[in-house]
Amino acid sequence: MATLNTARTAAGLSTGGIYGLFARIVANVAGWNDARVTRKSLSRLSARELEDIGLSYGDIDTIAERRTR
Repeated sequence: MATLNTARTAAGLSTGGIYGLFARIVANVAGWNDARVTRKSLSRLSARELEDIGLSYGDIDTIAERRTR
């Protein structure tokens, strides 16, 4: 079976160069936004609803940050 390598570098820059930096920045922003959305969604639930899924208000930050890793 043949494979095709689609990874490209421009002007001799490796993926660890400027493109790698940009990819890491985008990934960090996306992770931060995912944590923000998760935190906001869980914060809107009542204590009873959180209890139904086995959480409390104190768990929200831990759960939101775990998603970004």
